[in-house]
Amino acid sequence: MFSVAGNTGNTKTTSYKVVLPFYAYGAISFLAGSFLLFYTSRTASVHYFTPHNLAIVHTMALGWGTVMILGASHQLVPVMIEGKLYSNTLAYLSFLFAALSIPVLVYGFYHFDMGHFSQWAGIGVVLAILCYFLNLAISMVKSNHENVHAYFVLTAVLWLLTTAIVGVLMIYNFSYDLLPKNSLDYLPLHAHLGIVGWFLLLVMGVGSRLIPMFLISKYNNKKQLWWIYGLINGGLIFFVFIFLWGLPRFFLLVPLFSVAAAILLFGNFCVMSYKARIRKKVDEQMKISLLSVLMMCLPILFLIFIITGLITTHAQDLRIMISYGFVIFFGWITAIILGMTFKTLPFIIWNRTYHHLAGKGKTPNPKDLFSEPVFKWMSIAYLSGFVLFTAGVLLHFMLILQIASALLVLCSILYNWNILKLFLHKSQIKS
Repeated sequence: MFSVAGNTGNTKTTSYKVVLPFYAYGAISFLAGSFLLFYTSRTASVHYFTPHNLAIVHTMALGWGTVMILGASHQLVPVMIEGKLYSNTLAYLSFLFAALSIPVLVYGFYHFDMGHFSQWAGIGVVLAILCYFLNLAISMVKSNHENVHAYFVLTAVLWLLTTAIVGVLMIYNFSYDLLPKNSLDYLPLHAHLGIVGWFLLLVMGVGSRLIPMFLISKYNNKKQLWWIYGLINGGLIFFVFIFLWGLPRFFLLVPLFSVAAAILLFGNFCVMSYKARIRKKVDEQMKISLLSVLMMCLPILFLIFIITGLITTHAQDLRIMISYGFVIFFGWITAIILGMTFKTLPFIIWNRTYHHLAGKGKTPNPKDLFSEPVFKWMSIAYLSGFVLFTAGVLLHFMLILQIASALLVLCSILYNWNILKLFLHKSQIKS
């Protein structure tokens, strides 16, 4: 999702050989997740805790969102810390553990088989994250360069590691009494550690670095970013405290408002960056990325309804719960990846193909390496599918769900088409 090409001072960007497998795997996972959604659209609004929905969520959360972030941040973090990535070997191991474990885990969820294969797959995901964390932590220590964005990333990875460990314990708890309660009881903890601690914290930390950069904006407000960092982590820690100590549900409003305040501050940061931009024209990729920032508000709105229902009636509206998950994984997470992929991957491919040919002839621009019309149709299919599917769940309208999921499949096909075009690009240098 995020990367910066080229060498800057003592900074050496990571080899494309490390990064590209993550992009390819993420793209295929997006395709698989969209097809799963289409295939199971008739039962999508039955309940959030079904084998099919668990398979879709983990395909999108792990195979799509997490793998894309793991791969691309291998190239961004060295730029942020102004140092080298500690180990390519750890990066390859991280990919290998994730690539082998995620399909097994998704298969286990789809058939609701929490046996030995799912258990070992869960451990494999933990090992992938551990390799990534060690690589980043050692890289940061060796660089001796403090950077607020790097702290966002490193803390987010710690939350991801915690999320994965809780998930593995939940899987083992089906076979062994490891936890005091049933595995289903820990689902809110597992989900929000990942959603808020991993995805939201990381997207805000890295987005606050890349959005001004791609807008060519000089705006920077470190104090505001530290406030965002504190509100996210403080709210999440308080949520964990509420969960473990069984405090009344009314207290859930505290972490909700803390995270909501962080999102508003981040939105303000993006608006100020937009206003201070030097380049007035904003391309389609940045428009999708900026839209994803606005879409962060949707889960907060759904959470207000969910928590209000829990406080007043002690009941859950299944349609609201399912919509809440959908607008997260197919909403702002997917939107920012769709936009940032085509702001970053073309530079990686351009460096791979033309870096050694610099000065030997005219080379194409990175933006010319993929199809802009295909990107626009992908965006239309995505936005249409997203809006319709959310409406279909809330209205419990099967035909709308099927049409919407078909549009999301089309979006994933067009996305993969452009990814393939980039991967297969050959030198077109003109003397």
